[in-house]
Formats: sequence, structure tokens, C-alpha cells
Amino acid sequence: MKNLCIGFIGAGNMANSLINGLLGQGIEPESIVASDIDNSKTERLRRESGIRTASNQALVDEVDVIVLAVKPQILARLCQDISLHSRRKLVISVAAGITLAKMESWLGSDTAIIRCMPNTPASVGKGVSGMIANANTSKSQRALATDLLTAVGIAVWVDNEREIDAVTAISGSGPAYYFLFLEAMQEAAREIGLPDDTAKILCLQTAIGACELANSSCDSFGELRREVTSPGGTTEQAIMQFESGGLRELVQKAITAACDRSKQLAKG
Repeated sequence: MKNLCIGFIGAGNMANSLINGLLGQGIEPESIVASDIDNSKTERLRRESGIRTASNQALVDEVDVIVLAVKPQILARLCQDISLHSRRKLVISVAAGITLAKMESWLGSDTAIIRCMPNTPASVGKGVSGMIANANTSKSQRALATDLLTAVGIAVWVDNEREIDAVTAISGSGPAYYFLFLEAMQEAAREIGLPDDTAKILCLQTAIGACELANSSCDSFGELRREVTSPGGTTEQAIMQFESGGLRELVQKAITAACDRSKQLAKG
């Protein structure tokens, strides 16, 4: 990727996460160009990270890889306002719910397009991205996209676009679920007498440790949970409250709602 120029149209949270992750992996700031309708966002990025900024069309004309990181609701107009003079360019869209077919209709049926759903932990090199490519995307372009996304975490290819909607609901939106649970744990810790700073450390390190343990273990999540849950102990009491309160059903309902919303966005 050292000789490539990567452009980000849209400078919101996701673009910031990917840009910061790439910079953290040693990509030169001069190799990254950003544009946004809000000039203050690109100016802040330029000032803080040293990347370059440009208009949408100037960016498209210069870069090798175009990352479309705008809200799904404005992607159609954006695509129709830019001109791809070279069909050798690779377009990567991180807009939730927008299908490959729709992007082909806006950008040209012979455009190489990858639909991707990353997540914000990419900013610290811990992201995970699901990807699917259209028929115009070459093996080398798929490999390039893999290199780009694995520079900021893990990348997986899925077999069909329905799975991208599921990826969106699980990992794309997933960081917010964990933040909500950490928020709730910290509030509960406060209620039982712990200072906020102590509660934050305990909640964060417990989450980090549990995830590291799960990642290094061959045991299922359920088996790991049962190992911690001694009969008649404190953990069992807490788990019983979660189970009787319908935690599993609520999680299923929430993730289904996120997946359904991704499908709705595809319909416009």
C-alpha cells in the first residue's frame, strides 16, 4: 500500500477511525486525501494528522482507492455528482444498507466496487470488517482491500450481501452495545459504593481480560461463563438476574432491529 493514494469522501467517525488506524500502521499522511461537505472536519484532520484535503472530484481524479464514508441517505447524490474517468479505480463503500447493484447504477456498471462494514475500533488497530465485492473487482483489488482493512484490524469476506446486513448488526454497530453495557456496569458500581474512577478501571479491565481470555481459549463462551459461575455463589446470583430479566431475548431483539434497519436503508 506504500505507493497507493487513498481517498476518503466523508470525514465523520468511521473515516476518522480508518484514517487514524492507517496512520498508526505507518501509512504516510501524504498518501491519504479527505473531503467532506463540512470543511471544518477536513481542516481538523489536516491540522491534527497531516493528511491532505481536496474537493470530491479532485480527490476522485487523484487517488487509487476511493472510500465512500458518508451517510447512506446522501450516497446516491454523491455518486451521481462525481465522475470516475478511470474504471481501474477501486471504490469501497462503508455506507450501511446500500447494495452493490445500487452503487453500480450510480457509478457505472463496470466500476469495481466493494461493500464493506468496518467498525470504530479500527482507530486503535482493533477493528473488524466484513466485505463483499462485485464481479468487476479483480483478485488484486480484493487483495488490496484486504490489506487496507487488515491494517486496522481483521477483515473477513462474506458470500452474499444478506450477510453484510448481519455483519452491520453484529460488529458494525456492536461497539456501542459493549459501551452501553460498560456504562450500565459503571452506574451499578456507583450505586453500590465505588468511586467513578475505580469503577471505570474495574469495568474496563474486566472487559479486556474477559475478551483476551475468550480469544485465547478453545472453550465456547458458554463454557467460559459456566467456569466462573460457582453454584450458590455471587456470579450465579447475577447471571440469574440477567436470565430472568430476558437478557438473551433483548439482545436478539436489538440485533434483529439493527439488521432490519440495514435492509430498510437498502430500499431507500
